Amino acid sequence: MNNEATQETIDLLKVAQSNPDDLIKSFVQPSTATTGLQAYNLEAPSKKLYPVLTPLRNMIPRIGGGFAIQANWKVITNINVGNMRAGVGEGKRGGVINHEDADYMAAFRGFGLENNVTFEANYASKNFEDVKALAVQQTLEGTMIQEERMILGGNGNAVAMGVTPTPTLSVASGGSLADTTEYRVICVALGIQAYLDTVGVNNGATGQYFDPSTAAVPGEITRTNADGTTDTFGGGSAQKSVVATITTTAANQKINASVTAVTGAVGYAWYLGTTAGTEKLVAVTSINSVVITAAADAGAQPASDLADKDNSKCALEFDGLLYQAFKPGSKAYLKQMPTGTVGTGTALTADGAGGIVEFEEAFVYFYNRYRLSPTHIYVSAQELIGITKKIVGNSGAPLLRLTLAADNQGKIQAGVVVGEYLNKVTNTKVKLVVHPNMPAGTLMFYSQQLPYPLSDISNICQMLMRQDYYQLEWPLKTRKYEYSVYADGVLQHYAPFSLGVINNIAND
Repeated sequence: MNNEATQETIDLLKVAQSNPDDLIKSFVQPSTATTGLQAYNLEAPSKKLYPVLTPLRNMIPRIGGGFAIQANWKVITNINVGNMRAGVGEGKRGGVINHEDADYMAAFRGFGLENNVTFEANYASKNFEDVKALAVQQTLEGTMIQEERMILGGNGNAVAMGVTPTPTLSVASGGSLADTTEYRVICVALGIQAYLDTVGVNNGATGQYFDPSTAAVPGEITRTNADGTTDTFGGGSAQKSVVATITTTAANQKINASVTAVTGAVGYAWYLGTTAGTEKLVAVTSINSVVITAAADAGAQPASDLADKDNSKCALEFDGLLYQAFKPGSKAYLKQMPTGTVGTGTALTADGAGGIVEFEEAFVYFYNRYRLSPTHIYVSAQELIGITKKIVGNSGAPLLRLTLAADNQGKIQAGVVVGEYLNKVTNTKVKLVVHPNMPAGTLMFYSQQLPYPLSDISNICQMLMRQDYYQLEWPLKTRKYEYSVYADGVLQHYAPFSLGVINNIAND
């Protein structure tokens, strides 16, 4: 009986397969990934496609042992004020020398970020990813990225940029502005933190870019913290300028606008309108001028969002390298490139001898005044390309590198990049390094060591920590796991005169 039933079943299946019916049709391959009877082919864990770039934080030594509310130190900068001569007469004593010293201090600052995972998010991620560990990892990474921004561009108390100068305006043909219309232009000078927030930093994120229809210049920021408290601090922008006005004289014109370059500014935000209160963000530049060819987007940030207040300093930050250089009295090398042609600016200059004029000037300055040479030049991608172009082009003396393998069929490997620059004064090599947070139009000279044998300095620059990174998992008060990563310290630079900045550089 069982054998007959089995054979009968096989025969029926053969008939069914030769004559498909609705039952078989209901088991065809689904047309989408989330319909029908199928598994969901999801790769675990999630892919982390964002950069975590912290070159200065990685290079600068971290020293424990910080205490009290600030680090304090004294610096002797001259052991013979007035250059007392050493010659003496017979039987007489020599002249008495005097020294020159200075006091320095740097206040400690806490920094850190918080994250959380709800119970439901933890349930949902089982067998896919440990979201609690991921929350801690990304909080640490985010804190490191923000520390890097402070090391480069923190402005706790170094530079008050004040009121942005009033723009100088002119009109010319070549735009799409309306005829015989009065236009109003406002400018806001941007420190590095405000500039990065406005144009995008792409560190811890990807794909950010400046979009005038959605970008927002930070003024005074009020932040709600994880514990419900609030902090109010400057977002890194100067006080907006007085309104400048100009009237077009024909159809299809443009406005050329410029301001006097501001010390501490790495960029400038420009607002355009036709009546008081209608001025909206239309452009951000890394030089102190712009050509405005069209009206602002209707949804762009209005200048009225920014109060009439200088928000360039942030009391929650320590002073970073750029602003320790910009700080009045730092004795650092500072050069702002001239305004040049409005909207174009002034680029670095090839010296016709395989070098850059502005670099040679800086090296002479560093040697003549301090007998030192920078070890690094931190640049943006824009400046690295421009520097390479000028050095390789070299005003009629081009350089060409051919890389040929033994089995090469005559192919040439194109592309040359300047990785080091020879300081002709000291005959030392200076590294050119692209920094992920360096704004276009700005570069920084950095010295990793000093040529002073008895300086009593082990590190010319260091992070002095009261408490290095630590993680907290907060007691449960809701159905949510809460995590934080904090540190507490300050950037100490014993010789800010060894720093240098060239900015307002045009894109070449």
